[in-house]
Amino acid sequence: MKPLTGYLNRFLDIVERVGNVLPHPASLFAIFALAIVVLSGIFASFNLSVSHPSTGETIEVISLMNVEGLHRMLTRMVTNFTSFAPLGTVFVSMLGIGLAESSGLIGAALKKLVLSAPPKLLTFAIVLAGVLSNMASEIGYVLLVPLAAIIFHSAGRHPLVGLAAAFAGVSGGYSANLLLGTVDPLLAGISEEAAKLVDPSYTVNPAANYYFMAASTFFIAGAGTWVTEKVVQPRLGTYEGDADIDEDMTYLSPEEEKGLRYALVAAMLFAGFLVWATLPMTWELIPGAGFLRNPETGGLLRSPFLSSIVAFIFLGAIFVSVAYGRGAGTIKNDTQVVEGMGKAISTLGTYTVLVFFAAQFVSYFNWTNLGQIFAVKGAEGLQGSAQE
Repeated sequence: MKPLTGYLNRFLDIVERVGNVLPHPASLFAIFALAIVVLSGIFASFNLSVSHPSTGETIEVISLMNVEGLHRMLTRMVTNFTSFAPLGTVFVSMLGIGLAESSGLIGAALKKLVLSAPPKLLTFAIVLAGVLSNMASEIGYVLLVPLAAIIFHSAGRHPLVGLAAAFAGVSGGYSANLLLGTVDPLLAGISEEAAKLVDPSYTVNPAANYYFMAASTFFIAGAGTWVTEKVVQPRLGTYEGDADIDEDMTYLSPEEEKGLRYALVAAMLFAGFLVWATLPMTWELIPGAGFLRNPETGGLLRSPFLSSIVAFIFLGAIFVSVAYGRGAGTIKNDTQVVEGMGKAISTLGTYTVLVFFAAQFVSYFNWTNLGQIFAVKGAEGLQGSAQE
């Protein structure tokens, strides 16, 4: 009998071949959009319709395979793109987080976290830093993975173990975090567009998934630490080789230390502002408290604060990044601030193309009523199977 690893390798080979054959995600959305146009014409010719479960209103398929549909697709192409929720939220948040990356703030903070960890918590700190690094997109792969190998080597441990731990945190923990990053507005925007197929007024806040992703941060860090210590380390054993160490990565420069102190003060000031703005309005001892709460109910649910999460990601990142840059000497004038934000936006070229085709697909799906019809038909199918 063939060993399990043989079957596993064959399965992974099949997955790789299938993955390589698939078109680019942007191309997939373009194909899906074209398929919606064709399906709308076919289903409309059969007069497919359902009754809305709440209002009793008849919902019919709207065909796009006609002159009227062509006019609608052409005249609304630009607004489909510009009004697509994930576009603006990701661009705005990337302006701030991109500056945090270009100023060196995120890199210095990750180094500080790893270098300050006690020896017994070194693996946990590296995996945790890998999870947190997704706040700035791919910086974990560029900075943390080689840094972890160097730190492990300096500690007398196998550098590949540190590399594996960092890679596990960056890859396995992607989208989990203690802070909101660029992924959260993106996912919220996509969820909102999907929800609007059923309820056009529905909104999804970027912080909607926060409790789950915050808890996942520590769970993934713990799991990654256990696998590293109990599985990876024993397999690799004691490292007896030699390697060149980049000494610049094993310590924080005085400029980086000063920048982090400036950033900490700025972060505390910004956090204090948010606390003041979200305190209960009944706190009369503090003038103006709670001005970002819901003015009607006084609660945080559906308040200006939660509705402005992306704006606060942008403003907070800018404020703290500029403070770090001034302290570390990486930002000396407003031109460098603008260039730092522009550099982040320049990395979103492929994402912009993807969003363009995704926006057209979602709009076509919404116009044709296929989303509501499929939802009702699916619900009826589930009810029928339950009764059987």
